[in-house]
Formats: sequence, C-alpha cells, structure tokens
Amino acid sequence: MKNLPSLKNLYYLVHLHHEQNFNRAAKACFVSQSTLSTGIQNLEELLGQQLIERDHKSFMFTSTGEEVVGRAKELLADVTDLMEYVQLQSEPMAGELKIGCIPTIAPFLVSRLLTVCQEKYPNLALQIKEDTTEQLLLALGEGTLDLLILALPVDTGSFHSMALGKDPFKMIVHEQFAGGLVEPLDYKAMPDNSIFLLQKEHCITGHAVSACQLQDSKKVHPFSATSLHTLVQMVNSKLGATFLPQMAIDSGILHNTNLQVLMPPGEAPYRDIGITWRQTSSRIRTFRALGEEIKGLLQ
Repeated sequence: MKNLPSLKNLYYLVHLHHEQNFNRAAKACFVSQSTLSTGIQNLEELLGQQLIERDHKSFMFTSTGEEVVGRAKELLADVTDLMEYVQLQSEPMAGELKIGCIPTIAPFLVSRLLTVCQEKYPNLALQIKEDTTEQLLLALGEGTLDLLILALPVDTGSFHSMALGKDPFKMIVHEQFAGGLVEPLDYKAMPDNSIFLLQKEHCITGHAVSACQLQDSKKVHPFSATSLHTLVQMVNSKLGATFLPQMAIDSGILHNTNLQVLMPPGEAPYRDIGITWRQTSSRIRTFRALGEEIKGLLQ
C-alpha cells in the first residue's frame, strides 16, 4: 500500500487554515508550534506538493493547499463518524453530541431540551453552539458539529433534514399602537417604516416576510435588530410592530411589557422547526430520538 497521509497532519493543516496563525493553530491542537509546522512539512513532502507559501513574516495557502484542506475536512468528518459508530453501537444515547442551534430558537428551546436529556439520558453529553444558519451549516459540513436545530425551509444542500413541528408567527404591537389598527389586519393600512425585522442573516426575517405575505418594503423600518429581545424593546417603545414566533411568546419574552399579540394577515403563518445532519453520520438513531424529544417540547 502506498504511503498515506497522517490524519494528525491533516488535522494540523485544517486548524492552520481556520486560525490563519501558526501559534493559535498549535494551541488549538494542543501541540507545540514546531510540532505543527513539522507535521505540515511532512505532509507536503509525502504529497509532493507545496501547500503553503511561506516567508519570514506571513504565509498563504496555495490553490492545491486550499483543495487539500477542503478534502481533509470531509475525511476527518468521516473518520469521526466511523469512531462514533463503533463506540455507540451498544448505547446510542451516550457519549458527546455537538449541537448547533440558531439564535431565534436556542433561548426558548435549548434549556428545556437539556433538562429532558439530563433526566432521560444521563450518559449523553450535549454541547450547544449558537450561530446563524449559514455558519452552522458550514460547521456541520466540516464535522465540528453533529446535529443542527434550524427553522425550515432552508437550503441544507446534501444534508438530511427532519421536520419536527410548526411554530406559528404572531404580530406584536404596543397597546397604544394597537388602538389605531382594525382587525383583520391589513398591511396597507399600517404606516410606512412601522414594521421592525431582524438583520437579514437571521433566517426568521425571510420566513416571517414570506409566511405573513409582507410584500410592501416601504412598511419595513430600515433599522434591523440583532435579536428578538431587541425587537421587543423597539416595539415596546411605541415605534411600530414586529413578528415573533410562538415559542418566544410562550417563553415569556413579552413579560413586563405593554405589548399585545395579534394574528397577522395571511393563513396562519408559521415556520417549521427541524433537525439536520450529515447523511454519512452513523448516529441516526440518536438524532431521531432527540428529534422525538424536541417534537414533544414543541407540542
């Protein structure tokens, strides 16, 4: 058999690409900088290709280096799945599981999920990362996350998804602002710049606009918030209205405010909550069991 690259050296290369700094990459790999540098040089010698262009103060990845990094990420993810498959054959609800969740779900679901899992699956250690859909999908593809909790529909590429339940949208307005509205609501009757939304990288903005059939952009305020809690504070200052998912309302996000909940125009607008994982993962039994737990919490 031909000499094959060391997984450890591929691991060093991937971390160097991520950190773009030898010292930080070495710390992330828990090795010395010289060990990491030597490992990458050995990898270049084995492959017979330059992966990094170096000078005294900086470096950059060659086109071949970029391609090797991409393939190394996939290979390391597959090896991780293989190890988990062997280790978890006897007990699927055990071991470490790295879960990614978007910010418009995590504050209202994760705590309850952790409580349920601690009670029912004491040998399962969940690690939670909160980030945007785009960043979580990248991490899933690189193998640094095992499972994602997302709002659907979203383009998950080649990953497998499982819908778990619906989360309705409601319109939130200040009680004084609500006095000038007539139900059923009509967006055309609302003032321009009166609807507040999250920044575009939060998928709930697209979901809410689509589900609630909000087509007149003049009604949307140019200010965009970074979180649902910020949206609540803006609307509570009598500045307009916004959309919130039901799970946020049920979790008490409107407590100590003067806000009212109204049914928005459209036919019962909602988003789907689901989970997403790599099709090559060996932990499907674990994912489906967690999916059932989340489904119960959504109900």
